[in-house]
Amino acid sequence: EVQLVESGGGLVQAGGSLRLSCAASGFTFDDYVIGWFRQAPGKEREGVSCSSSSDGSTYYAGSVKGRFTISSDNAKNTVYLQMDSLKTEDTAVYYCAAGPYFVPEFNLFRAICAGNYLEVWGQGTLDTVSS
Repeated sequence: EVQLVESGGGLVQAGGSLRLSCAASGFTFDDYVIGWFRQAPGKEREGVSCSSSSDGSTYYAGSVKGRFTISSDNAKNTVYLQMDSLKTEDTAVYYCAAGPYFVPEFNLFRAICAGNYLEVWGQGTLDTVSS
């Protein structure tokens, strides 16, 4: 079964940290870009960060650059999102998702990070940052 299972997150005070995990199964991890997306109440979904284990590409949205770090453990088929210096505006439901990346290419990578060509989604996890 092709799936992404998220864990981590929860409630934290502003300035604190959270770490999300996204475990992949049922597909070849290296052939996909894994991304983190979030949706806050009343707002559109936005791409937060994504990475490719095949070519090492990473992407961060401007709003999280310098505060969030994406990493992966290929042996565990797991991608992590370390979120530091959290702000109340980071409160959202966070999803991980995967898009096929059989031929690494910059424009394709950016398109997947923007939310295109995504084939698999995690269940989502609510992360709340209190003031």
